[in-house]
Amino acid sequence: MGMNRREFLQIMAIATAGGFVLNSEESYAASDASRMYDLPRRGNVSFMHITDSHAQLYPIHFREPAINLGVGAMSGQAPHLVGNALLKRFGIKPGTAQAHAFTSLNFIEAAKSYGKVGGFAHLATLVKQIRASRPGALLLDGGDTWQGSGQALWSNGQDMIEACLELGVDVMTMHFECMYGAQRIKDAEEGILKGKMDVVAHNVKTTDFGDPVFKPYVMKEMNGVPVAIIGQAFPYSTIANPRYFVPDWSYGIQEENLQATIDEVRKKGAQVVVLLSHNGMDVDLKLASRVSGLDAILGGHTHDGIPAPIPVKNRGGTTLVTNAGSNGKFLGVLDFDVKAGKITSFHYKLLPVFSNLLAADPSMTALMQRHRAPYADKLNEKLATTDGLLYRRGNFNGSFDQVILDALMKEKDAPIAFSPGFRWGTSLLPGSAITMEDVLNQTAITYPYSTLTEMTGAQIKNVLEDVGDNLFNPDPYYQQGGDMVRVGGLQYTCEPNAKMGQRIQDMRLNGELLDASKTYKVAGWAPVSEAARDKGGEPIWDLVARHLRNEKVVKVSTPNVPKLKGVAGNPGMV
Repeated sequence: MGMNRREFLQIMAIATAGGFVLNSEESYAASDASRMYDLPRRGNVSFMHITDSHAQLYPIHFREPAINLGVGAMSGQAPHLVGNALLKRFGIKPGTAQAHAFTSLNFIEAAKSYGKVGGFAHLATLVKQIRASRPGALLLDGGDTWQGSGQALWSNGQDMIEACLELGVDVMTMHFECMYGAQRIKDAEEGILKGKMDVVAHNVKTTDFGDPVFKPYVMKEMNGVPVAIIGQAFPYSTIANPRYFVPDWSYGIQEENLQATIDEVRKKGAQVVVLLSHNGMDVDLKLASRVSGLDAILGGHTHDGIPAPIPVKNRGGTTLVTNAGSNGKFLGVLDFDVKAGKITSFHYKLLPVFSNLLAADPSMTALMQRHRAPYADKLNEKLATTDGLLYRRGNFNGSFDQVILDALMKEKDAPIAFSPGFRWGTSLLPGSAITMEDVLNQTAITYPYSTLTEMTGAQIKNVLEDVGDNLFNPDPYYQQGGDMVRVGGLQYTCEPNAKMGQRIQDMRLNGELLDASKTYKVAGWAPVSEAARDKGGEPIWDLVARHLRNEKVVKVSTPNVPKLKGVAGNPGMV
């Protein structure tokens, strides 16, 4: 149900009362955004999709990547398109609200014009608007929702669980949710979520007898049409994250089991079958080519905001592959028209959530304020100010990652630092205060220990090669984690298209080649081993906060990124 003129003017009045002053550019932005939310119903089966919200209940800035390289067959293909290459591929006009939502182009200026994105209170308004026009529509959550903020960490995910119930999520799968521990997610599933929200994951089994840990799928009826939603949790949870959180569970892609599950729901009469996935988009694209009977994959994990589905042919027909971005910034809407048991057409829209252009839902606002109150003073502590743009997203490094690396090197008195290649983490515009909340938005995990390790030059190279293969292996099924480990102090060359063991070259410290046999001090955080857990270590947010209090003003410099080799002209790089 699109906004009529009266409704739009009401929303703009609310926005203006909240301090949003329209200049000529912003007036254009408002008009442009209003058209995005005018979404007439198409068909009789509708899914809404959010993913990778990372506990961001309030509106934020979030810069999309300037580097998202594809290798092998994925070079130059979505999702490995950035900037103008992405705009051209999907027919988006430069300088528009959509161009700002989907790219990093002119980010600072555009962010000032269009304002913040996301916020569950604003998302709730949009969800209600879409639901009003689509009877029976289901809201699906692709996971990485309960983790990513200090508030979520301290409440053991309770704030996000209640927010998702308030939002009306019908079905969810998971990744970082499991890092609260197996008991926590099972308690939630069998307690507060029971009868309200289904947790699905066909690929999570017990390690002893291979029994399902969660329902593999749920079947619903929508306007007389039977539909099935199959869950696919992050396949590499016990590799990319500490196994000790889920010691008795096994994961994996489990392609054969997925095909058997699809066949089962089809035999039960499902006329529409979708996979709610946390694989990452490259994995989903390969998976779609190898199984049949899926109408769509609603994907997550890689945080790719892709404006249109990618159709993938397989032996059974075509599967639509989507990915709905991150941080509450987007709402995907997929409509199918089903007649005589067959899909005759579809329509998809990935809607950016501009918080200035959607009124805050009162019930969600009250819930958010209630959960924030016990932590507000700590979250609001101002640690420093930034003189430039702070962001994380990108294959190799971001300016907020660089702040963490600099803090590690200084506080640990180490010449080299590693920081995980996490994709989550919000952006701050130049001149912004850096609060404790902002630091926690980059670091709030359940294994936050900072470390200091002695490593030989050979060991350092092995670490970089291993992570590089996780990112740039030409077979998506071997891409097991996030982006490249962020590196401080050390300069190196990376050749993404080279073979395993040959991607990392010319490693230098202070201009001198790294000695394979020499030992170096390396600072880091987020170790995954039980030994590291038992050893402990200062939480990374305390270390970074102390550093920022001393610095007072962060002088943002170009992040330490490797020299790239063999990727000239790749449209995954601005």
